[in-house]
Amino acid sequence: MKRLLIPLFALALLAACNGNSLEKRAEKAIKAIEGKKMETLATFVHPVKGVRFTPYTFVNGGRNIFFYAKDLPGAMGDDTIHRWGERDGSGEPIFLTFAQYFEEFVYDHDYSNAEEVTWNERMGHGNMIDNAAEAYPGSQIVEYYFSGFDEQYDGMDWASLRLVWEEFDGTWYLVGIIHDQWTI
Repeated sequence: MKRLLIPLFALALLAACNGNSLEKRAEKAIKAIEGKKMETLATFVHPVKGVRFTPYTFVNGGRNIFFYAKDLPGAMGDDTIHRWGERDGSGEPIFLTFAQYFEEFVYDHDYSNAEEVTWNERMGHGNMIDNAAEAYPGSQIVEYYFSGFDEQYDGMDWASLRLVWEEFDGTWYLVGIIHDQWTI
């Protein structure tokens, strides 16, 4: 069953906004991600900062790759291989094209139909440090979470996608896409 958890302060924020509310923007952004509609997703990206992609919950500003809105529409067809960070467990570098990264670390599950959607509340916990609040001060973080997929793993196969939003000139913009899962 899908459950939406929104803290009271976030409800007040959402209620104060018009049809361009953060909640509506988040819904449209996750649908754009689901459909691999990078042109649509680009309309939500912060006009100055761009959007940073983080393969696991620890945000590394010096290592994570970011794209400006103008670069997203062509990203799926770009054959450039980027170093996105290091793989959990092995420490091996993650060398992938944008499309490969997207398949493995952005939409690896049906997050638009997540089991739970929370605001500013991390649902799954592995061994990796979650520094999103420090990396994105004053942000709103929407988490699309699955508690697990196979009973034999007793929840150690949980996964989530976190969209990080910052306000700029009265509008909320996407500044981070954080993939999260059980880490060792």
